[in-house]
Amino acid sequence: MTDQQGAQPAGKEPELRGIDLARRALEEARAAAKASGKSVGQGRSSPQRKLRTGARRRSGWSGAGPDARDPQLFGKLTGSLAKNRGWSTKVAEGMVFGRWAGVVGEDIASHATPLTLKDNVLSIAAESTAWATQLRMLQSQILAKINAAVGPGVVTSLKITGPAAPSWRKGERHVRGRGPRDTYG
Repeated sequence: MTDQQGAQPAGKEPELRGIDLARRALEEARAAAKASGKSVGQGRSSPQRKLRTGARRRSGWSGAGPDARDPQLFGKLTGSLAKNRGWSTKVAEGMVFGRWAGVVGEDIASHATPLTLKDNVLSIAAESTAWATQLRMLQSQILAKINAAVGPGVVTSLKITGPAAPSWRKGERHVRGRGPRDTYG
């Protein structure tokens, strides 16, 4: 301990208390970290720490930006599912029919409806022969709109038809022949 004059006996360090003890502990920790190659006092290098199994786990809260742990949009999930399973072409074909008014516009959609899509040829039925003629003149613009909406290569050409002509064949006991034209004298 100390002698009567307040001097420390030789070979013993003074007993540290309070802030001096904390400083000594910090210096020892820095020296130990320096010896092991880690830097101390510069913050954490990453927000991850090792688990006992060797896996990594994030600590703390996620930030304001998007994170892998955040809920995903349903459309994004279904799109990636369709892509992974090879359904992209079928989904694109379905978009032509499902979003017809949005793809070609309300004016054209109110006068024409898509019927079938086979071998990249879209069959469209117009409500009148005048609209069928108009759609044939706009065929390249309609194809451009479809390719922009669902992707290139889904629809390569259009087959536009007008309304079906009325049938003169009526009843069970129909007689073959020219039909009503032969009675007009």
